[in-house]
Amino acid sequence: MIIEKSQKLLFTTFPLLIFYNLLFSQKLEPKERIGHEPDHIISSEITKKEYLIHLSFPKNYSNRDTITYPVLYVLDGKSTHRYFNSSYIDFEKTENVILVGISHKVNGMESRINRFNDYTAYRDTISDRKFEKKFGLEKGTIKTGGADKFLECIKKEIVPFIDKHYKTNSDRGISGHSLGGLFTAYCFLSSDNYFTRFGINSPSFQLNEEIFLEPAIIKFTNNQKWDIKPTKVFISTGEDESPEMVSNMVKFSLHLKKRNYENIDMNWRIYRNETHASVIPSSLNGTLITIYGKE
Repeated sequence: MIIEKSQKLLFTTFPLLIFYNLLFSQKLEPKERIGHEPDHIISSEITKKEYLIHLSFPKNYSNRDTITYPVLYVLDGKSTHRYFNSSYIDFEKTENVILVGISHKVNGMESRINRFNDYTAYRDTISDRKFEKKFGLEKGTIKTGGADKFLECIKKEIVPFIDKHYKTNSDRGISGHSLGGLFTAYCFLSSDNYFTRFGINSPSFQLNEEIFLEPAIIKFTNNQKWDIKPTKVFISTGEDESPEMVSNMVKFSLHLKKRNYENIDMNWRIYRNETHASVIPSSLNGTLITIYGKE
């Protein structure tokens, strides 16, 4: 029997098409956004906390094709997911990317306590007592230093959940603001290539300064090479934030920029007339355009 070339191609690709259809038909379709309701709630066995997941998808995302997408994990998603739209982000200038907001299920002071624990890399009892006094909390309520467990939770629980249910690939980024910026800087400095894109915005370097910021600067000063995959980094702050926050961010950025690592594409920015709160949408937009900008 003679089989035309086009027919041969059909026979060889047909099983592959079936495979892709079966694979992506099992993925979840994006939900219609209703108010501030999360797409999912994940209970962590690692941190013993519950996390809300808010998702935003590229315009043409569909289970009817074989396209997969990079993912940017954005901390404090309960408050930041409102900016996951074209009113705040210039998607025309960025690659197609899935945005995944991660936040604590609890609210108010409980959320603050969880953030201090999850987003800080080292135990800092001085900061613990300082903020307990500021918020009128009992001694021992705030416990910094849980970043290692939270990062493990992201890697072993949250990311696998997203990968299982949505059309993702292994191109992952992470972004955070304030304490979330501090955690993102921790992920960057301890990089194992799991994330290769970082948005370090208004980082709270004043926490753990002597055991985080200063060693980071020493690392940049002494290490001429950094053996990691090609990585993109965006660092920012608002001009009208606290002088300490601005100066620490500039110090971190200048030392990293000066080292000029071959495999790190790094940019930084100070947003004019922006405060710690008002800068959030601008810094998120800047993060996306810088680390996912179209070539």
